[in-house]
Amino acid sequence: MRQIIDILIAFGLLVVMIIPMILVYIVIRIDSPGPGLFWSERVGKNNINFMMPKFRTMHAGTASVATHLLDDPKKHLTRIGNILRKASIDELPQLYSILKGQMTFVGPRPALFNQNDLIKLRTINNVQTLSPGVTGWAQINGRDTISIEEKVNFDVEYLKRKSIPFDLYIIVLTLLKVLKKEDVSH
Repeated sequence: MRQIIDILIAFGLLVVMIIPMILVYIVIRIDSPGPGLFWSERVGKNNINFMMPKFRTMHAGTASVATHLLDDPKKHLTRIGNILRKASIDELPQLYSILKGQMTFVGPRPALFNQNDLIKLRTINNVQTLSPGVTGWAQINGRDTISIEEKVNFDVEYLKRKSIPFDLYIIVLTLLKVLKKEDVSH
């Protein structure tokens, strides 16, 4: 039932956002050489890898690692990339992953394929049984400013508390953080 609701909402949002998304894609292509979308290999439910789209915010050829692991993340950002990240616009193509059933709106953020420490801790704690989300409990409680262990603790708490009211609460807090530009990647 939850997946059906996710798909219906994602489809509705896609219909509403398709023109702005096309415009963002064009601006990215004008701003810097390379594709408008970046396909990132991520770890999904039951540790099955999938390709997750995002609007490209970094220069083509940037290493595929967590942003905080780059030597100087700001030097890799395109001119428009910082704006897209601050407004979380770079996440909009993930509606496609929701339509495909690879993601949900709320759940643990999908790990990069090479984040072995995060994947291992999530597996030990059964977090891999959840579908990854566009936003999640760890995202509104620190995102990239918290340790891997803290992220997994929030993911475990989400696993235990998972419900429609809790998901709605997380979505509202996410929207507030985006509007206030709190805990967003730069």
